[in-house]
Amino acid sequence: MGINTERDIEANLQIGPTDQGMVRLFITANGIEIPMDFDPDEAREIAEEMLAAAKMADRA
Repeated sequence: MGINTERDIEANLQIGPTDQGMVRLFITANGIEIPMDFDPDEAREIAEEMLAAAKMADRA
């Protein structure tokens, strides 16, 4: 199982700031909730990685 393995799972992703100054990725799927909190610098790094992956996917 890896990043290239397709799965038939429906999930919801919400992204927003918390009242504690963190950025939260909140994932729900099949009755499971996964909150992931990042400080703003970490969130910016994740955003940069997502943009880089999107650029690479455009070339595929």
